Amino acid sequence: MKEKNLIKQYMENDELNIEKIMENYTPYLYTILKNKKPNIEDEDIEEIISDVFLVVWKNQKKLELEKDMSSYLVGVLKNLYYKKIRNLKNTVEIENHENTLYEIEGLETQIESTEKNNIMMMEINNMKQEDKEIFMSYYYYAKSIKEIANTLKIAETKVKSRLFRIRQKLKKVLEKRGYHYYE
Repeated sequence: MKEKNLIKQYMENDELNIEKIMENYTPYLYTILKNKKPNIEDEDIEEIISDVFLVVWKNQKKLELEKDMSSYLVGVLKNLYYKKIRNLKNTVEIENHENTLYEIEGLETQIESTEKNNIMMMEINNMKQEDKEIFMSYYYYAKSIKEIANTLKIAETKVKSRLFRIRQKLKKVLEKRGYHYYE
């Protein structure tokens, strides 16, 4: 945009022809923003440019008709750009604090889960060998009751009753330590 385009050239019947301004200046404003900050999102650029035209439209009665349109638009663009950047920084800071809260809650859950697993593993390690094999096969290796019974050469009903007793024992140990055990 080398030639001077005065604001008065965009006036028709005492109103700005905003469509003509948008048509002539959108690529110009887009290029300015892309050169200013190449990694800015296109959605943010579109929003800022739309806001520029909205500001121009709302303030058309205050415009000095002998001023250059591009200078005025670039001034408005600059102000809106910096406002957007400030808002984005504030949003990121808020999101970072929110993420920290979620991370802390996640960390607490993870620590609690690790403690429960440690308690359960200590109890499992203190079990009879056959009970340990039944429990580990069923819960850690996802074997069926029938497979476990065949491997250990015992009845399926015995596997079921042992699993029931092991779960009851683990439940009592966890509750004694202040945790809940969900079956």
